[in-house]
Amino acid sequence: MNRTRAEELSTELARALPLVTSGFAFAENWPTAVAECREARRALEQVKANPLRDYFDAHQAGRGIWKWAHYFDIYHQYFRKFVGREVAVLEIGVYSGGSLEMWRNYFGPHCRVYGVDIEEACRIYETDQVKIFIGDQADRSFWRDFKEQVPELDVVIDDGGHHAPQQIAALEELLPHLRPGGLYLCEDVNRIHNRFTAYVSGLMNHLNATLFTDDNLAAIPTPFQGAIAAIHSYPFVVVIERTEASVERFISLRHGTEWQPFYDAKPAAAGSPEKQ
Repeated sequence: MNRTRAEELSTELARALPLVTSGFAFAENWPTAVAECREARRALEQVKANPLRDYFDAHQAGRGIWKWAHYFDIYHQYFRKFVGREVAVLEIGVYSGGSLEMWRNYFGPHCRVYGVDIEEACRIYETDQVKIFIGDQADRSFWRDFKEQVPELDVVIDDGGHHAPQQIAALEELLPHLRPGGLYLCEDVNRIHNRFTAYVSGLMNHLNATLFTDDNLAAIPTPFQGAIAAIHSYPFVVVIERTEASVERFISLRHGTEWQPFYDAKPAAAGSPEKQ
């Protein structure tokens, strides 16, 4: 990055900081509505089927699975499109091996499951259907070797060390490695002012980068915008979706014949300074 661009980014971040603080304060003072939330949750659970949650609830013995309860709805929302298909799934953080069995059961017989853990003892969970790799998720040379052995991935679940440098290294190495339509899910992104959250905020800001054409009604995506469909944030979880196919152009469409005279015939694109 050249010095001029770095200075521009530094200035933009300085301007954004008060808004970050303001948004945090707004969330901090959100009114309490515990009773309503509990009633809505109970009603939702009665109508939503979730085979992952059913599997977990029935798993009372055997290899350990340790997950926050609300993760299962997030998993099923994004992962169900892969059920029954040929899918390559990586979970960082094997621990007691139970979740590897869960993924295999959920995705079906055409699923290939990979597990990564820093503890050598986790090799005992390797089977014909599950391949275990031992290494540090913060070690980029480990990921280079891993990618040579596993050339394709559709789903990455980071339940590893939970420290920002580890999470960032794994994301930077594996997000570009996902096939089109793939999903990257990082768990246990907790604690206020989490450094991984700050990093992801930078990714989210880049989703709004624009290179407008002359008429300001079309924009040329950056390579990142062309490859990333969306970034979602949930309590303790970040989900990143790869595009099914690279986006070549964003277009602002106008339909209709009657327009208020507030802007000229070619209004500035949404998000430009003229429309703020």
